[in-house]
Amino acid sequence: MENLIITIHILASLGVIGLVLIQHGKGADAGAAFGGGNSGSVFGVQGTSNFLSRATSICVTTFFCTSIALAVVASKKHGNSSVVNITPETSETLSLDNVSDKPVGAKDIPN
Repeated sequence: MENLIITIHILASLGVIGLVLIQHGKGADAGAAFGGGNSGSVFGVQGTSNFLSRATSICVTTFFCTSIALAVVASKKHGNSSVVNITPETSETLSLDNVSDKPVGAKDIPN
């Protein structure tokens, strides 16, 4: 179940990125009113922008829903544990036998 949610989450995030990059900015239309480009397109056809806006909003909604679902799944998996209370597990214990007083990188200089 978690893998399915992660897959949908990744696809939604890639969809949002792609759709945002494809969209035509609203600020670009304002420049056309002052003589740049096709001045008739200031309030031009909005057919593609409506589709892109709706597709972006669907992908963003899916992204947020999967984010919340992943948070719920993670909280149920780990219970009431806290990151603050977890002690690090090491395979070896540290010993002070091999510690020297020389700074790291210091070379032996003959006197």
